[in-house]
Amino acid sequence: MGDPIIYRTTHLFTGLGDEALPGSFSVENGRFASVGAYEDADALSAQSGASVVDLGDAFVCAGFHDSHLHFFHSALYASPLALHCRGKNERDCVDALAPLAARRPGTGWLLAQGWRQPHWNPPTAPSKHSLDAVYPDRPVAMYSGDAHTLWLNSKAIEELGLSDDSVAPEGGSYDRDENGRLTGIVREAAAMALMPRIVASFLTEELLDAYRGFLAKLAENGVTSVCDMSLMAAPGLDFVRDDLFAELLAREELSCRIHLFPTLLEDRSRLHDLQQNLTSDRLRACGFKQFFDGVSSQHTAWVNEPYANARFEGDCGRPTVDPSIMRDLVLAACAEGQAVRVHAIGDEAIHVILDIFEEGLDTFGPLPEGRRHCIEHLENFQPDDIGRLAKLNVVAAVQPMHITLDPGAPEADLGADRVPYMWPFASLLESGATLAFGTDSPVADIDPRAGLYTAITRKTIPGGTPPEGWVPQERIGAADALRAYTLGSACAAGRERELGTIEAGKLADFVVIDRDLASCDPELILEARIEATYVGGELVYRRP
Repeated sequence: MGDPIIYRTTHLFTGLGDEALPGSFSVENGRFASVGAYEDADALSAQSGASVVDLGDAFVCAGFHDSHLHFFHSALYASPLALHCRGKNERDCVDALAPLAARRPGTGWLLAQGWRQPHWNPPTAPSKHSLDAVYPDRPVAMYSGDAHTLWLNSKAIEELGLSDDSVAPEGGSYDRDENGRLTGIVREAAAMALMPRIVASFLTEELLDAYRGFLAKLAENGVTSVCDMSLMAAPGLDFVRDDLFAELLAREELSCRIHLFPTLLEDRSRLHDLQQNLTSDRLRACGFKQFFDGVSSQHTAWVNEPYANARFEGDCGRPTVDPSIMRDLVLAACAEGQAVRVHAIGDEAIHVILDIFEEGLDTFGPLPEGRRHCIEHLENFQPDDIGRLAKLNVVAAVQPMHITLDPGAPEADLGADRVPYMWPFASLLESGATLAFGTDSPVADIDPRAGLYTAITRKTIPGGTPPEGWVPQERIGAADALRAYTLGSACAAGRERELGTIEAGKLADFVVIDRDLASCDPELILEARIEATYVGGELVYRRP
């Protein structure tokens, strides 16, 4: 690791400009030691004796950084332990469980994720009965694609101790039929609260293998850093498994930089302990996570005006945390100089959390250098709030693929008047805000190419519709999209001085790609191939 190596390429995107130019850089002791012109490589080699690796006309940029994913669930659903299935209809999803049942025989849980009712034909809600017909004696749990809804069979309902008289936890619900019987559909907080009991049967070594598999997938996609975000605010339900990461780090198997964001609670000691104990460049705890609303597709995102397709009078969603409690939580973190990342999708949730961040800034001053508050998802804005993020130094942690996950749904839910203020990437950049790109995996796949394509074109994948892009005035350029997936995400993690660009002194995380993503036809981005991925100058993936 200590011997210097010099790389050169005709397409070096350092992140400091908008083009990929001929250039060279050297790596020593896991960091970029120098960055210069293409022709500097030979002279530097003669001077230092370092070997030169000629990457030809490959495109080289800083490693991609997924600013928002849920590692535990991403690893689980990509492993043999569970199944990812979108399905064309209810029957299709039930049938898809067969391979999982075959490779995990016995009476244990069958766990899957990915179904999206609006995309089904017909788009009707599933029930326990279709699962019961095939799996009467084995518990089945199938989470929706957005992870906010859970579909159970009767055996699972029994195993979980639910009954027709059960009362859902605050912020969640159990669907019932006309006779008051549980249908098997569990929503929001109630669905997430059941997850620990469903996965309790998985062994530690099984989970470590799942984590190894997902780390390999990240490397194959050029992802060198991630932010592992709390899944749920209730104590013990965030699924930020520092124990598994620490074990992999101890075994020298952590091939990606991991940034942990556990839940912000009144008791803030967990983050303090993690920050004290996790000091490796590859494993850090960087701040808190909280949740202010749900999702607009379920009318649980908190909006200022009623939904266009309101289900009842005054249907504006709701905050998942009382605003006064959220204020107390966030201000307590501000007083300690800790960054907070808040899930806020609806325009009212965004507006109120900006007010709270502004109060924190006015009361306690700026956060220490390297720490930034973030808002996660930011689907729909009140127009005057778009410019407030830059003024308050708040990062917009967005997931471009969310734009096209449910075509037509934003218009139906929020109406034409609000559509121009949905995922306003270009407007945010114009205001001076920092964008940090991610996927919310397992909600969307961790492939950065899809996020880049969507942000640049605002078209669906597959299909490429509409031809001009959805809300085309909010398309952004390739260089800005690349920076959002590298430097912007480093800002969200508080590590922009160490990660996100190719500069001397920064950690040598970089990816080699077969085409110039900064200048190629956007329609060719999805065909780009990752040739190699490096973390700290160490090769962690090479395309076979």
